[in-house]
Amino acid sequence: MADESFTHPRLAAIYDALEADRGDLDAYDRVAREFDARRVLDIGCGTGVFALRLAARGVEAVGVDPAAASLDVARGKPGAERVRWIHGDARTLPPLRVDLATMTGNAAQQITGHQQWHDTLRGAHDALRPGGRLVFETRDPARRAWEGWTREATHAVTEVPGVGGVESWTELRDVSWPLVTFRSTYVFAADGHVLTSDSTLRFRERAEVEADLAARGFAVEDVRDAPDRPGREFVFVARRPQDA
Repeated sequence: MADESFTHPRLAAIYDALEADRGDLDAYDRVAREFDARRVLDIGCGTGVFALRLAARGVEAVGVDPAAASLDVARGKPGAERVRWIHGDARTLPPLRVDLATMTGNAAQQITGHQQWHDTLRGAHDALRPGGRLVFETRDPARRAWEGWTREATHAVTEVPGVGGVESWTELRDVSWPLVTFRSTYVFAADGHVLTSDSTLRFRERAEVEADLAARGFAVEDVRDAPDRPGREFVFVARRPQDA
């Protein structure tokens, strides 16, 4: 289940404004070009920023997400008609044959259940053509990112066009390894309304992810550094082998 940052219509509508710096997507765009991907599946596409970016340069993009409110935002953007939007997740995809599947941002870590994670990898494998690749990132647990999830470190006030000022911050709620839960709070200046969203992420060691990928039929080609967060994340490049 997606958390309220993505499922609540009022929060989904301001997500892009609060997450305006999407420099992390530059690396994924370069990966798509590196592998000459003409058909791309974006798993956990959210408000569609990456799928729309790909479609704008002629890539056949498919965006799938379980949060209907986020997909509504995506469908309302210019160029949305060039993307195939699917409400759901990688476990229930229609037949596809894409060159590249991606999980950007926190998408992989938001899949916290063991079986759900394995089924997601299986769904991505089935959606890829033989020789196609799955690329996603996950935080290195050794860097203990959650220690920076405090109100003092994350507090911001963002002026959202048509909405007004939105005050936001994040606070750590619980660490029950390997699960880490935090709460995001949003205060709308226009009417004083307060909304909160609780999120849980699963932190996986590199060896665990490599074993999970191998168990689902992938060949791990590379584990890269994240250019926008050097030394803090693993970026996995896994290939669906050619059929015998």
